[in-house]
Amino acid sequence: MANRVISSKGQSNLLGQRRRVRILDLLQEEGSARVSELSRVFAVSEPTIRQDLDRLQDDGLIVREYGGAFLKSTPDQVRSLSLQHTENMQRKSAIGRKVAEFVSDGDTIILDAGSTVTEVARNLEGKRGLTIVTNALNIALLLGGHFGFEVMVTGGEFKGPTLSLTGEKAAAFFDKVHVAKLFLAAGGISFAAGLTYPGFSDIYVKRAMIASARQVFLVADSTKLGKSALAALGGLDLIHTFVTDDGIGADERAEFERRGIEVVVAAVDK
Repeated sequence: MANRVISSKGQSNLLGQRRRVRILDLLQEEGSARVSELSRVFAVSEPTIRQDLDRLQDDGLIVREYGGAFLKSTPDQVRSLSLQHTENMQRKSAIGRKVAEFVSDGDTIILDAGSTVTEVARNLEGKRGLTIVTNALNIALLLGGHFGFEVMVTGGEFKGPTLSLTGEKAAAFFDKVHVAKLFLAAGGISFAAGLTYPGFSDIYVKRAMIASARQVFLVADSTKLGKSALAALGGLDLIHTFVTDDGIGADERAEFERRGIEVVVAAVDK
């Protein structure tokens, strides 16, 4: 009996650790969340969520507030216009340079939010006559002063970690938008789970972006492969081209191609 109790307690602790990782992932995407919302999403009681948030606050990662919590780094990050996810930047920079090769003068494009798509935006210097639609405020500021670029920004609710706009108003902006190419970000990419993200608020926006574009480019570094996050956008059949770095395995590439998805590999500087 004692062994069973220990085993059950150990399993409970492991589930709690995994849940806290997912909660932190969500906060790093959304910036803040309510206890009631987290209770519903993770299907546990509100007291359990409060305990999780207390643990994350004790670790110095978040700040508790009445009814919820917010990411500790968000205020400083927003003031400095820096993105939350800045890991694997060498891979992301290589992808940004490669993706720019697929943007032609006069193109109409949508740029999703996120650090990898921001690297795409940085490499559009020298292009002419682009019409760019984005929900990313940092990308709008980066490209808005470029002579000859027409930059349109969605409305919506502000998300600090991604410096982006989200929600129903952001999604509705795309109702009458038609572009040649969408450059889409992802949190996780899995042959089983498809395209996934740490939070739910952007799912409707991304679906609206996809519906507005003739060609969908997924731009994501190879560390996202085989991973799944909390919220599902849909299957890999939503995309036409996958641009990633040379960390993709031969078997993974073959599976994408078997599914009719073009794979473009960016070489990372060693």
